[in-house]
Amino acid sequence: MADLMKPIRISNHARKRMAGRGATESEVIDAVRSEKWNPALENKMQVRKIFQYGKASPVNQKIYAFKTIHAIFADEENEIIVVTVMVYYGDKEKSS
Repeated sequence: MADLMKPIRISNHARKRMAGRGATESEVIDAVRSEKWNPALENKMQVRKIFQYGKASPVNQKIYAFKTIHAIFADEENEIIVVTVMVYYGDKEKSS
C-alpha cells in the first residue's frame, strides 16, 4: 500500500523535463498524491492528472484548454522519487 505521506523528491532529470515541458512542482506533487498509481516499467509507478490550463504551451506557444501531467516515480522505503515528467496539451479533457 502506498504511503502518501512520504516526502516526494524530484530528481534533477525530472526537474529539467518539467522546466522544458511546462510542469510545476506543485502539479507533479498533486498528481502523485491525488491520482491512482499504475505500474510502469522497471518497478516504477506512474500517474496522470488533467489540469485546466487555458494558456499558451511553452512547447509551441499554442493556447490549450487542458494539460496532462504524467509523472513516473519510484516508491522507495522512505520517500517517493519522481524520475521523469511528461506533459501533454490538448483541448479535450482526456489523457494523451
